[in-house]
Amino acid sequence: MDWSKELIDSALWLAKSMAITSVCFAVFVWGLVRFTHWGRQFWAMAQGYLSPKRSIKPLAFFAFIVFLTLLEVRISLIHSNWYNTMYSSLQDLNQEVFWIQMVVFCFIAACAVANSLLMYYAEQRFQINWIEWLNRHFVDKWLANQAYYKTLFSELDNPDQRIQHDIQEYAKRSLSLATGVISSVSSIVSFTILLWGLAGSMTLMGVEIPKMMVFLVFIYVLVATVIAFWLGRPLIGLNFDNEKFNANYRYSLIRLKEYAESIAFYAGEKVEKSRLYQEFDKVIKNMWAIVYRTLKFSGFNLVISQISVVFPLLIQVGRYFAGNIKLGDLMQTMQVFNRLHGNLSYFRNVYDDFAVYKATLDRLTGFDKAIQNAQNAQGIAIETHDTDVVFVDLTVKTPSGGVLIDDLNLTIQQGEHLLIQGKSGSGKTTLLRTVAGLWAWAEGRVVCPNDTLFLSQKPYLPQGRLIDVLHYPHAPTTMSADEMGELLSQVQLGHLVDKLNDEELWTQKLSLGEQQRLAIARVLLHRPSVVFLDEASASMDEGLEDAMYRLLIGLPNTTLISVGHRSTLLKYHKKRLEVLLGGMWQVSKLDKSS
Repeated sequence: MDWSKELIDSALWLAKSMAITSVCFAVFVWGLVRFTHWGRQFWAMAQGYLSPKRSIKPLAFFAFIVFLTLLEVRISLIHSNWYNTMYSSLQDLNQEVFWIQMVVFCFIAACAVANSLLMYYAEQRFQINWIEWLNRHFVDKWLANQAYYKTLFSELDNPDQRIQHDIQEYAKRSLSLATGVISSVSSIVSFTILLWGLAGSMTLMGVEIPKMMVFLVFIYVLVATVIAFWLGRPLIGLNFDNEKFNANYRYSLIRLKEYAESIAFYAGEKVEKSRLYQEFDKVIKNMWAIVYRTLKFSGFNLVISQISVVFPLLIQVGRYFAGNIKLGDLMQTMQVFNRLHGNLSYFRNVYDDFAVYKATLDRLTGFDKAIQNAQNAQGIAIETHDTDVVFVDLTVKTPSGGVLIDDLNLTIQQGEHLLIQGKSGSGKTTLLRTVAGLWAWAEGRVVCPNDTLFLSQKPYLPQGRLIDVLHYPHAPTTMSADEMGELLSQVQLGHLVDKLNDEELWTQKLSLGEQQRLAIARVLLHRPSVVFLDEASASMDEGLEDAMYRLLIGLPNTTLISVGHRSTLLKYHKKRLEVLLGGMWQVSKLDKSS
């Protein structure tokens, strides 16, 4: 072999293959996006990252991976020719040529190993960068405009799984399938040309057909692929259900941990165990369905693969015994045939992976659609006012269209204190959701200062240090330790002063009453213009509640709007909005004596 000529030929082959592959792959992707549903699903997820308007780097890196893929094919072709020369030297008992081929093999193997390692690094870097971008993209969309909250009212399940797991699956399988298709198609073309030169004629029913082996391998694989697709199609739905059922079971386990104390007080272990078993039974039932379907699918593929091992030998052995070809030709024919058969069978063998990929696409596009619908379902626009909270012709409804509060007109001036009361389910908390811009089923106008703080009955305590929890949703300030200690002492949490820099699961460490007082400390720290309290003192005794409300009332120019059932709240407010049934409401002034 003339290695200088081989290097030039290989460089020209790579250049031509790269150009042809670029054009053909672009047309192939366009066709998938244009004519297939899953192609459109893929592009909906990929176009943001792969768009040259954002950055040319991903496309350039993908082109480099394609180049390495084609280089692997070229190395395989050279390896195939090496097979012929090496086995021919064995047949001719030519030791000199044999040992020369051993040296040649070392160079071929070294190139193959180096290319394989470089391709692994390139693919991993491309995947990690893509996963990082996708994660930021989905997290940003999920958190934008409170979509994470609004999707609670949709049929979306397990958003955590779709962000953490499905994004990685999508990126990894997209690249794997793309490079697999490129490698298989380029190998099919290259090895078909090589097999065409090795194959002889065959006589079939008295008719001599030249190059019959090439036609047989294509027919053989085509029929096997059609049958395999038919056998493997149900795997798409089964893999989708597998991810869903496992995520539901995981979520049930997380809820058991989250509400462990409440369940323990109820002694609800039997009910919880029954629910867990029900969820787990779905997982097992679906796993067995996948097993039985995979047995049929993989069993068929294994039979086809085993037959292909001796298929070329049976066809060419007659020519070998007749002396028409040498041992090297026979061995190269087998190697080329098996490589061609393997690449032609790629689409059949990869079908189970594609089934998982299609299920992943369905979950991600479903997640994206749910986020989009949540963001499109805008609540009423919240207009800005420097001091007052104003409701103008405000009507609050249920998602089904029922009226909770009808045509509310009310102004709460700066520094006023309003108490909202009514029967459970009348729409008190929903009114606060509307003011926060979280409720889409409302009409009218709401005018409110931007500087507001909402306190719920069960405060949210984020992960991190206690000082981070206290400052939430802002970053910690440069307050001194004495100032922080004074603040905690005001809300009767002085025992936590020495734990400000401790990282704990504060939701479990603190009682609900302590958590509510910590939320009051946030108000004293941030001093917002308007504070909305939704049963924010319900877990405190009357003495603590009185102390906390006196702290709030002492904030100058701060408007308090409270939701609560307790009659003890009346004395801290000047007005009461009573939400009645049927959308009715009434406003009354409160005397301090009440």
